Amino acid sequence: MSKPSGQDFNKSKQDKSISSRNPLILLGSMLLLAGAVLTTYIFYPYFEEIHLDRMQGLWGTILSYGGVALFAAHVCFMVYLLIMYIRYKAVKPVGDAELPMVTVIVPAYNEGELVWRTLTSLDNSDYPAEKVQLISIDDGSQDDTWDWMKKAKDKLGDRLSIYQQPKNKGKRHALYRGFHLATGDVFITVDSDSIVKTDTLRHMVSPFVGNEKCGAVAGNVRVLNRKKALIPRMLNVSFAFSFEFVRSAQSALGSVLCTPGALAAYRKEAVMNCLPDWISQTFNGQPSDIGEDRAMTNMILKQGYHVLFQRKAYVYTNIPERYKNLYKMFIRWERSNVRENIAMTRFAFTNFREGSKVGSRVLLLSQWLKILVAYPMVLLMLTFIVMYPLLFISSSLISILIFSSVQALFYAKKHDWVESFWAYPYSIFYTFTLFWITPYAIATASRSGWLTRDLPVDKLKEVV
Repeated sequence: MSKPSGQDFNKSKQDKSISSRNPLILLGSMLLLAGAVLTTYIFYPYFEEIHLDRMQGLWGTILSYGGVALFAAHVCFMVYLLIMYIRYKAVKPVGDAELPMVTVIVPAYNEGELVWRTLTSLDNSDYPAEKVQLISIDDGSQDDTWDWMKKAKDKLGDRLSIYQQPKNKGKRHALYRGFHLATGDVFITVDSDSIVKTDTLRHMVSPFVGNEKCGAVAGNVRVLNRKKALIPRMLNVSFAFSFEFVRSAQSALGSVLCTPGALAAYRKEAVMNCLPDWISQTFNGQPSDIGEDRAMTNMILKQGYHVLFQRKAYVYTNIPERYKNLYKMFIRWERSNVRENIAMTRFAFTNFREGSKVGSRVLLLSQWLKILVAYPMVLLMLTFIVMYPLLFISSSLISILIFSSVQALFYAKKHDWVESFWAYPYSIFYTFTLFWITPYAIATASRSGWLTRDLPVDKLKEVV
């Protein structure tokens, strides 16, 4: 038996260290929230006095009523989503005979062994083999990604076709090449750091069968590395709520706003209709090399198609384990949201499809509200920190307690009640360390760059 390497030993030691800290982090978060409630109770007369003093001035009145209005709008929107969530019904998987030909496209860049795991998980799918075309494209990786793709080719044989871009041109261009190579009636895109369940492809394709209005389908993304680091563990609850609650509600409206890059399915005709505009898309005069998933979703919605969500189409994907990589990912997402909200606004208030369009417009307006209040909220936060630090901290923590409880209760009911408590430390973490993401992304929306796919310096040296 071979002995574990030093790297494996250090990784095991690190995992144990993280596991040992988890209960302390959860306990500390709950004590912090409890302390906020107690502080508010003790200092309530003082907080009430501050409120009355502010109400005597014009700006204080505006801020107070503005805050109440925003809170009411958020509650109303959540109730609206809850009603739509209750109405949501996933499409049941169809039999082999009804399934159409499907092309699965896996773009890869600097993923190493992960791409091999992705491709083999797709090979293990219960989708009829004769109806699957599997394509993987190396987008000019600087590491050993291409070698792992060749290993997958050796194992899968003719089931897999692999291609290599002459240089790194971005995920959008890799997908563009894949779309042109595709022969299926439905295209499925899967990120190269993601693992699918055996029945995922079947669930993803089934909504297209017998429903001509379905133009795209979003998969259910879960965190693959949630047990390896603290950040993925915290984000796990948030991901589950974002997909299984929010996207379920959006699906009931036929207007899922983004088919995630980790797992998405598209009707061939819908993709081909917008492919020239998609590959040549620009923002502020610069080529768009981010947000390809939201852009494709927008262009398919614009054609009048419905975009749905399949709750049981699971894909497990890696997310950043370090703060720096996490905020870079969020910046990329938020920049894409700014750009695509503008694009969606250009057609959402037209007669872009048959039937009701109210739901699509409500979802878009909620996106705009988040953007429009970003700067006022940051300025208000900084003002409160300087003038009323105790009030700011206690009120922020109580807000976290209230809204995080919604996510925690949802996760507890659907999955695991112990893991559900991670909703609280994540909200605290986001509120105090990532609050700047949206304002910064708005100010830098014209900037491009993937941000999170570069090789670490030490790895780059190994390649050279």
